[in-house]
Amino acid sequence: MKYRFLGRSGLKVSALSFGSWVTFGEQVDTDLAYNQMKTAYDAGVNFFDNAEAYEAGKSETIIGEVIKKA
Repeated sequence: MKYRFLGRSGLKVSALSFGSWVTFGEQVDTDLAYNQMKTAYDAGVNFFDNAEAYEAGKSETIIGEVIKKA
């Protein structure tokens, strides 16, 4: 995985991000979301795109559940 600095913050983020708009919500259950996020993380992804507008906040809830499970 290639990484880039996030502005002047000193943080290095993966060149690829994992988007959750279409992936989560009512379309995917928490176990499948966990498997998808773990696969991305294991491949070096450390930038997970999310917003409160995605599925009316449901994707944020699922990402929180996945992080608790990890």
